[in-house]
Amino acid sequence: MEQNVNQITIRGQLTALPEFSHENHGKRFYRFQLDVPRLSGNIDCLPVVAEEQILEEMDLSGGCMLTVTGQVRSHNSRVGGSRHLLIFVFAASVIAEDGPPCNDLVIEGPLCKEPIYRRTPLGREICDGMLAVTRNFRRADYLPCIFWGRTAEEISLCHTGDRIHIVGRLQSRTYIKRTEEGQTERVAYEISALSAQITQQEM
Repeated sequence: MEQNVNQITIRGQLTALPEFSHENHGKRFYRFQLDVPRLSGNIDCLPVVAEEQILEEMDLSGGCMLTVTGQVRSHNSRVGGSRHLLIFVFAASVIAEDGPPCNDLVIEGPLCKEPIYRRTPLGREICDGMLAVTRNFRRADYLPCIFWGRTAEEISLCHTGDRIHIVGRLQSRTYIKRTEEGQTERVAYEISALSAQITQQEM
């Protein structure tokens, strides 16, 4: 039986107080964002969803930074007749503690569509992929991933069903979306792979 591999730890600055998100099976969930700086100086603004009980038990005496451990999740949302894939960190624990920024992720799952290989105008190699990462109750999270350099070349030769193990980070990226109302700025979330290993190939 395939083991679920989906772990993330982020440490960053809380940008605003948690707001109510939704209720499920009698449990209330709240949503907030953490600003997590990269070494480059850019900041990833990462959404987190946590159960009310986890936030109530949180000790705020440890510092102004929050450390969140949990899993990366996806959810299909329908807005105005169109579908959007929402990506967020589902918290298993939240701790207030000072320390260096952290964004460490490990996931594993099969590619659920063919990877797309391309080059930037400056010649940098990039490969886009989508992993289906299984979780309990026969569900799966569909997570967009981006690979770079030699790893991008290797993943570009893979096919749907090939199982990939990724070590990397969750990052945010702003882009301009053209709609009938004009141009609007949107934020996309994706997993940037620092390393990737093909653990199983479909025959």
